[in-house]
Amino acid sequence: MEYSPAYEEAKRLARDGSEPERAALAALTDTRPELLYFLAGDDAASVRKAVAGNAAAPAQADGLLAGDADPAVRARLGRKLAPRAAALAAAQDRLGRIGWEALCRLAEDAAIRVRAVLAEELKAMPDAPHGLILQLARDAAMEVAEPVIHLSPLLSEADLLALAEAPPVPETLSAIARRPALSEAISDALVASANEAAIGALLGNESAAIRESTLDGLILQAATRLPWQERLVRRPALSPRAQRALALCVAGHLLEPLAARSDLAPGLARRLQARLEARLAETPEGPSEARLFEAAGLEGDLPRMARLLATQATVPLRMVEQAARLRSAKALVSLCWQAGFDMRCALLAQTVLGQVPPGAALLPAEDGDWPLSSTEMLWQIELLADPLTA
Repeated sequence: MEYSPAYEEAKRLARDGSEPERAALAALTDTRPELLYFLAGDDAASVRKAVAGNAAAPAQADGLLAGDADPAVRARLGRKLAPRAAALAAAQDRLGRIGWEALCRLAEDAAIRVRAVLAEELKAMPDAPHGLILQLARDAAMEVAEPVIHLSPLLSEADLLALAEAPPVPETLSAIARRPALSEAISDALVASANEAAIGALLGNESAAIRESTLDGLILQAATRLPWQERLVRRPALSPRAQRALALCVAGHLLEPLAARSDLAPGLARRLQARLEARLAETPEGPSEARLFEAAGLEGDLPRMARLLATQATVPLRMVEQAARLRSAKALVSLCWQAGFDMRCALLAQTVLGQVPPGAALLPAEDGDWPLSSTEMLWQIELLADPLTA
């Protein structure tokens, strides 16, 4: 077989050229396949990297470079092969299978940067192989998993639920929580995980659908979780009950953004404004007993909460401990009423001191008043005082 002078020159450069000359030859799409395969074994990483990025490189060269010692070379190869993933996965010929095997090797590469390149290329591809997308979504490195979890249209609700129920790492849950347009079922699974960071991310995801009952429970739990409060006050839609609960649990510096919501009921807006004005009028004489109780609740100091409540309600400590042990929302609210505390303290007494489940906690009436009549609250305290109930 006769070769042109140009081919003979290319052979000479491939064998004896300088590194820049070999790299330039390796990058040309009209370089003959056998020369590109030869250059795939070059000592210089820059030359092998040029071959890895060359669309004209033969499958055999790609197969060789998938095991290259330099992760930069493997990453360049991944960037080239990923857009061909659908065709390679479906290929029946030998060369197509070599390319698919090379891509699969890169998806399992020890270097995170190599796997991350694949994830970046495949994250929004509508026809990427489903199995490959699932593999990347299950990656323990968030640089790899998060782009795919966040954007891939191939991840079904069943896929996401499976990931939420058995996350490879805790950070997987937060990545799911940030995905646009989550369903109520997926939101429920994230809440069931009890992962605080993931729930915080979910609350910050304005496009996530969250059941009203689930959101109510999270608001009650948010009393001791400032990051959750910061996201809740900015959620686009809150039911009247959720608004009332949030008004009780938010920290002082979040009162203003909450009061600025356009969807607040008039009565609640007035109460928030009054609380804002009272906060501005506070004197530096020291916190009241109610604020000390609130601080103990935010710190999770249950013994101090119990002592403060017993002292202010002028009841034996055993009565407070009994109400907490019974997880009695009515009894704890009644003790706070007798202590002269407000409903914010009553919420902390229920959710922190009494560990009352969110669905069983008592919120103020729509007019902001106590949820029980004074007669019923006095009766609850009498029940606690009865030694037969201890």
